[in-house]
Amino acid sequence: MFGYVVMNKPELRFREYDEYRTFYCGLCRELKGRFGIAGQLSISYDLTFLVLLLDGLYEPPVQKGSSRCAVHPIQRQSVRKSAVTEYAADMNLLLTYYKCMDDWADEKDVINLAYAKLLEEKKKEVAERYPDKAEKIQNGLLELSKMETAGEKDIDRVSGCFGEIFSEILAYRTDMWEASLRKIGFYLGKFIYIMDAFEDVEEDRKKGNYNPFSDVYRMENFETDVRQILLLMMTEVGKEYEKLPIFRHAGILRNILYSGVWCRFVTVSEERKKQREKKNGSI
Repeated sequence: MFGYVVMNKPELRFREYDEYRTFYCGLCRELKGRFGIAGQLSISYDLTFLVLLLDGLYEPPVQKGSSRCAVHPIQRQSVRKSAVTEYAADMNLLLTYYKCMDDWADEKDVINLAYAKLLEEKKKEVAERYPDKAEKIQNGLLELSKMETAGEKDIDRVSGCFGEIFSEILAYRTDMWEASLRKIGFYLGKFIYIMDAFEDVEEDRKKGNYNPFSDVYRMENFETDVRQILLLMMTEVGKEYEKLPIFRHAGILRNILYSGVWCRFVTVSEERKKQREKKNGSI
């Protein structure tokens, strides 16, 4: 369900792309340092966005350095991280752990269960640091699981459940910016859930898995209707984002929110169009 809050690389300046990559690498190194290789594997573009958003808003001191990794074993990569990187790493681990356990409960996915077991001890440490958030994330995913098991078709209701989870993750502090961050998280979480359902609907239908779009994805206006819903979500995100006094990383953040989040939708839509054309041409 993760990886939709991404940059649109062709639209970024070289300097902005390099900056983005240093924070992505910083989150990657933080995950490994705190949780080992198992934690490092959970890295998410969505949580990289969180790092940039919170770093841009609160402007904490940033540590700069360089390191090698399995992906770049020869050339050292520039790395940037701060206190918000530590927070994002903790939230990344909590979300990954509880999502794996949720998948195990729903689909008996042994791979997700095994991965969750690798993260379990570190999850306990994070839960001790953020007991309220850990409880709300866990309860939110349990509620979401109940809705999915019941076959909930109201996309606003079911996506809103994941929106509440993401809202909690973005609420870094109790301060004057909390309300806007929570709203950004809520609507961004809904966007992620809806986009995930849109992309996976055909596969879910074949496997007999739950998907809120299972009964409507063959309708003529399905893609247009989903795009309109997603547009409404991102309009609300944009409204709240523009209220924040963010200058650091502003170009990157706007690229992600106004362009990058649509990259996957465009790709999926184009792939389905080609499939339809191929099918019609073969008749």
